[in-house]
Amino acid sequence: MEQERETLKTWKERVGLELDRVMAFWTDHSHDQEHGGFLTCLSHDGKVYDDLKYVWLQGRQVWTYCRLYRKIERFRRPELLAAAKAGGDFLLHHALVTPPEKKCAFVLTRDGRPIKVQRTIFSECFYTMAMNELWRVTGQAHYQTEAVEMMEQLVYWVRVDPSGLGRPRLLGDPGAEPMAIPMMLLCLVEQLGEGDTELTARYAQLGDWCAARILQHVQRDGTAVLENVAEDGRELAGCLGRHQNPGHALEAGWFLLRHAARKGDNKLRTLVVDKFLLQPFRSGWDPDHGGLFSFQDIDGLCPTQLEWAMKLWWPHCEAMVAFLMGYSETGEPALLHLFCQVAEYTFCQFRDPEHGEWFGYLNREGKVALTIKGGPFKGCFHVPRCLAMCEEMLDALLVALAPCPAPQAPGAASARGDAE
Repeated sequence: MEQERETLKTWKERVGLELDRVMAFWTDHSHDQEHGGFLTCLSHDGKVYDDLKYVWLQGRQVWTYCRLYRKIERFRRPELLAAAKAGGDFLLHHALVTPPEKKCAFVLTRDGRPIKVQRTIFSECFYTMAMNELWRVTGQAHYQTEAVEMMEQLVYWVRVDPSGLGRPRLLGDPGAEPMAIPMMLLCLVEQLGEGDTELTARYAQLGDWCAARILQHVQRDGTAVLENVAEDGRELAGCLGRHQNPGHALEAGWFLLRHAARKGDNKLRTLVVDKFLLQPFRSGWDPDHGGLFSFQDIDGLCPTQLEWAMKLWWPHCEAMVAFLMGYSETGEPALLHLFCQVAEYTFCQFRDPEHGEWFGYLNREGKVALTIKGGPFKGCFHVPRCLAMCEEMLDALLVALAPCPAPQAPGAASARGDAE
């Protein structure tokens, strides 16, 4: 028990210091003082190499700033909140491109003119998260109105009619459902429902639907989590059906663990640990060089994605959260061991001790392949979210494991009082 406590204490210190360094990188280099919002295309030392603004990264950074401001005392700084509000207002003024359907752009110019729209829901999901967190830290109702209205739009697109996304069903469309869709909706169910009994009740059925849809991705008699399945839960043919994404499986795992905890469902918790934590790690961890593969083929064929063997930052962030959460929920020492294994690799390979933040893209051997710290897909989100969640869980574990004070002998307190 003492060794376990020392392990947790060591990692809490490392994680806390790293969170401070990571956030300093973004607060020092990414704020656009002229137009609002954030410049996320940053080189290794924080220099801006492109001023395009990706809407999902804008939403993610607003969410991150607000969540840290709300949850961690040392980040309760007025300049952090001011930057979050400037980012949120930039989104309110520029992100929506097709009212009244509330479709968001994918990328904007620096001053907010739309360049491209994607036929997905992800910009809108992070817009929703940003607005809800802004409401939580400011109390300004118009942010929450935006969040709830966008959530309703998302549910309509996913469960009723996706045509507003600009994605008509073509004759050869296999009707694939990526796991990311129910994952993100489940994330939003938790986000909007936190401390809100009305929205918790409104989205309770949706949360159960999301969990059931994610569980459909457990295939091959429970031996694999596949990234894409048919809408009725069948395995799909070809590369699309054989595709595995270990990082997404682990991320889905901790989303499901939170869902199981909210419902008090220990059976689901046990299933999730086995299928979404341990299994993707066993198949996805590189036995030769360490780290998680980006993509795999369930039948062992060569994946078609060029970056399949690369080690990316975000799956390792998700693995750290998933294993520490699994350990927090179950007390299984093996899960703490896996957290330490992933965290040690991640801290050694991804972090930049010179300039701060983490490199995002390593080759299979773990060497830096791209020196950028931010771009179209990497911003101020996965790393600080991971570190903040891990710090919170480690702190709670250390409190729970703190040795109880020795019981006092009868009369000891009064005797000391007399002596004083």
